[in-house]
Amino acid sequence: MSVSPVKRQKMESALDQLKHHTTVVADTGDFNAIDEYKPLDATTNPSLILAAAQMPAYQKLVDDAVAYGKKLGGSEEEQIKNASDKLFVLFGAEILKRIPGRVSTEVDARLSFDKEGMIQRARRLIDLYKEAGIGKDRILIKLSSTWEGIQAGKVLEAEYGIHCNMTLLFSFAQAVACAEAGVTLISPFVGRILDWYVANGDKKTYEPSEDPGVKSVTKIYNYYKKFGYKTIVMGASFRNTGEIKALTGCDYLTISPKLLAELSKEHVKLTPTLSVKEAQACELEKIHLDEKAFRWHHNEDQMAVEKLSDGIRKFAADAVKLDRMLKVGVVSRSCQA
Repeated sequence: MSVSPVKRQKMESALDQLKHHTTVVADTGDFNAIDEYKPLDATTNPSLILAAAQMPAYQKLVDDAVAYGKKLGGSEEEQIKNASDKLFVLFGAEILKRIPGRVSTEVDARLSFDKEGMIQRARRLIDLYKEAGIGKDRILIKLSSTWEGIQAGKVLEAEYGIHCNMTLLFSFAQAVACAEAGVTLISPFVGRILDWYVANGDKKTYEPSEDPGVKSVTKIYNYYKKFGYKTIVMGASFRNTGEIKALTGCDYLTISPKLLAELSKEHVKLTPTLSVKEAQACELEKIHLDEKAFRWHHNEDQMAVEKLSDGIRKFAADAVKLDRMLKVGVVSRSCQA
């Protein structure tokens, strides 16, 4: 049924309606997009930072990060690593000037199987934010949802009071382990789950309610609410607005500027599809996963195994590209000195 022009003017946009039921997060490193859509929180990752760092508007942040790495000295590798950490924090600090909530800053994906390495890098990022006058209550440290990453998150939360965002989450086993670890937030990747099923199955299109990524997040949300886990569910990696609207009521949704723009122009009535009340009425069985059980159950999900490893490789590849970009600055500064 079409909506009359008068009613359309009165009706809030899909984006504004969504904000009544779900915390909307901007999935970008572009400050302009954050200013325009006014999300509560924002997330970044190596790919987003790499893209933003190549924009002329953000060249000063890159220069400042390189100068910081040079100032600390050490080997070229150490200077690049310090410059990279500083760049992530500089972007995060600028984003925090534009939002009331928290920013997610990611630990290098190349540490995804190094528990102690992730803990050390996370604490370093928090120290850099502290130097910038920003408390850890405004930061979410993003970690890959490997077994090692989840255990790193458990230590960071319990021993250091550092809030964690577990990313690259594709399997129910990952979600259960994260909840048991007591992490602050998880980011199940809706669109990448859909990508896998489209690429590996006969079905090429899905209605939003039947979308494999939507169904995955719905299952995780219901499980968390049924058993009273405090971990926030933040759907991520969307391919279309249908997926987003089908998850109305989810705790958080992190959305790209392109899809935020589309939602801001849509004027269809949104009704929550997820609710605590309905979740608590679900017939679900509580499970516990130690390391052996986690690895087995995760391994049984071919999609999750392939997408987790693929996601780590892609984020690591972008981290390498970012290092190369920073190396140019480090080397040129060395020549000038």
